[in-house]
Parts: sequence; C-alpha cells; structure tokens
Amino acid sequence: MKLVIGLDGQSSGEKALEFAKKMASSMESCELIVVYVIEWSPFSFQTAEENAQRHKRREEEISIAMERVLNPAVATLTDAGLKASAIVHHGDVADTIDNIAHKEGASQIIVARSSAGGFSTRIFGSSTANLVMNARVPVTVVS
Repeated sequence: MKLVIGLDGQSSGEKALEFAKKMASSMESCELIVVYVIEWSPFSFQTAEENAQRHKRREEEISIAMERVLNPAVATLTDAGLKASAIVHHGDVADTIDNIAHKEGASQIIVARSSAGGFSTRIFGSSTANLVMNARVPVTVVS
C-alpha cells in the first residue's frame, strides 16, 4: 500500500505526518510519499530574462522545501522503520497532490487541517473541495 502525505511546512503538517506514521506502522507493508507543493501558475507572460530568473527561483524553492520540510519528514518516518520518499512540485495544490497520488499508485491521500494558515489556507476552500471531491483516491483530512 502507498500513502501520499501532503505537507505545508507548518506545524499542522506534523499532524498528517503522525497520522500517516501510525497508520503505516499498523500495516504489514506500506510506502509513504511525502509531498510538498509550491503554488505556481504557468500562466504569465514574461521576457526570456524573466523566465531564466524564474527557473532559478523555482530550483531554489525546491531545494529549500527539501531541506526544511521534506528531508526532516522523511527522516522521521525512516527512523521509525518505515519506507518513505519525498516529492516537491510546483503547481496547483489539489491537482498536483492528486496527480502525484495517481502517478505513484497511492491508495490514499492524507492532509492536515489547521486554523494557523499554511496548507489549510491554501487547501481549505476551493482547493480542498477540489481535492476531496475530485481526487482519484480517498482523502483523509486530519484535524
């Protein structure tokens, strides 16, 4: 079984991580895929120079997300004896998480809800509705 965990870089993501860790620990075989989505729209008109700068900025954002959010999350899971990997993508939060889950053959998506902003601000609203209603696998929202 594969589970996708959507993290937001906020403390609320720890709730989703803990939930997934407990769930995976109770299974005979489970792979955890920790995902961080950097919101980005491909729909903007820029010069070639702006596009080059944008590409560099995107690479830096990915590096920072891996270092600050995903690598520590994967370490937490692997230290608990679980199989875990990480993916960072730019895009629409709900669509990107769903696409990753589908591509990876995940059985479930786990995200957290929080009143502190971050992922919940981005995801709860039209993005959450889209994820919950349109995801191709079940979505668990942890509070």
